[in-house]
Amino acid sequence: MSSFTLALLIFGLAYLVIMTERIHKTIVALFGAALMIGLGIVSQDEAFYSHEYGVDYNVVFLLIGMMVIINIIRETGLFEVLAIWAARRADAKPFRLLVLLALLTAALSAMLDNVTTVLLMAPVTLSITKRLELNPVSFLIVQAVASNIGGTATLVGDPPNIMIASKAELGYLDFLVVLGPVVVVMMAVFIGMLWLLFGRHMRVAPHLRDAVMALDPRDAVRDRAFLRRCLWMLALVNMGFCLHSVIHQEPATIALLGASLFMLMGHGRGAKHNGEELSYLAEVEWKTIFFFIGLFILVGGLVKVGAISMVADQLVTATRGNQTGAVLAVLWGSAVLSSAVDNIPYVAAMNPLIVDLARSLHPEITDYATLVHQPDIMPLWWALALGACLGGNGTLIGASANVVIVDLARKAGYPITFWQFFRFGFPVMLGTVFLSSLYMWLLFLR
Repeated sequence: MSSFTLALLIFGLAYLVIMTERIHKTIVALFGAALMIGLGIVSQDEAFYSHEYGVDYNVVFLLIGMMVIINIIRETGLFEVLAIWAARRADAKPFRLLVLLALLTAALSAMLDNVTTVLLMAPVTLSITKRLELNPVSFLIVQAVASNIGGTATLVGDPPNIMIASKAELGYLDFLVVLGPVVVVMMAVFIGMLWLLFGRHMRVAPHLRDAVMALDPRDAVRDRAFLRRCLWMLALVNMGFCLHSVIHQEPATIALLGASLFMLMGHGRGAKHNGEELSYLAEVEWKTIFFFIGLFILVGGLVKVGAISMVADQLVTATRGNQTGAVLAVLWGSAVLSSAVDNIPYVAAMNPLIVDLARSLHPEITDYATLVHQPDIMPLWWALALGACLGGNGTLIGASANVVIVDLARKAGYPITFWQFFRFGFPVMLGTVFLSSLYMWLLFLR
């Protein structure tokens, strides 16, 4: 059996088992990754050290760093303060609260990134829904979807955008100006869809609503001095994320440095709770971390045997000479594939193909920046960004933010199944990609 067939078989079986949820997804991902290495599809060096085929440690250590920071901030009562503030702003009405949290999540995802945002927002959601005795599952799924939509708007909002910006030599304002307007429209349509699904059905007992409205956010603060220090440090970390391309540091480095400083500030505080000096590390969602490690190696196997580049190449070459067809093929193909596999290696495979297409269409142009900014090439970059980012809403494992939200929900005692997420996320993905198609046609293809 060829390596190509083996890689497809291992990934396909792993995906099916994850969908059935008979075995925990972390076990499945690690077992599939071990098979990829053990059967020689990827070598151990490639799995652990290759940027192209192996684990994306920028994502892994970004998650670890932010999880440590969140665990320390939780001790200050900040999340309870934000939860009470959100509930009071929404008049403690469930649907208003759902919309407020969705809009806040989308906005923060555009300014930071979607993984960091859901790590910050999920505890707030769990806290306030507990006070109102609401099931948080719908709130959390909505937040995951909103984070992926909001993250599409900017260069820093989703990792694929950073990769595309680097290859296409695009800046922060380029993304904001081109993708920002359509993301605003998507969020407006998304809120309308939420009203149809939840607006007439969400209710909360009057006494619970009155009790929450009577709460004072200041009463939730456990240590004001420590909270102030944490807020300053969190602001510095978030500033680092926004300026990471200027200071030439990856988000993972900023997150780890921030986590280290947070742990120095919180030195000894964890020991008060469970007797362990490094309790903040013990509370990291290690199941999520190892799931990502396994998933990266699984997808790396597909990249190594050429499965992803073959599909990407077909998307581009099948419509060569037909700009409208090429743009729509890249948009929809990217969305569907990003629902099934991690969008980072997919974008890594697509980037050079678009450059090669540009070279074949414009052999007379030698300047790289001029080449990749040609009027018939630019729509392909934006189609790739929209498809890769929005496609993450299609399935539970389509985006890092989804996986993080699901594991936080499980830890809180509210498991979200693959099919629960799919029933909500996949139609949203189809709707947003359809809106993207109209937008691309109006902007570039008329």
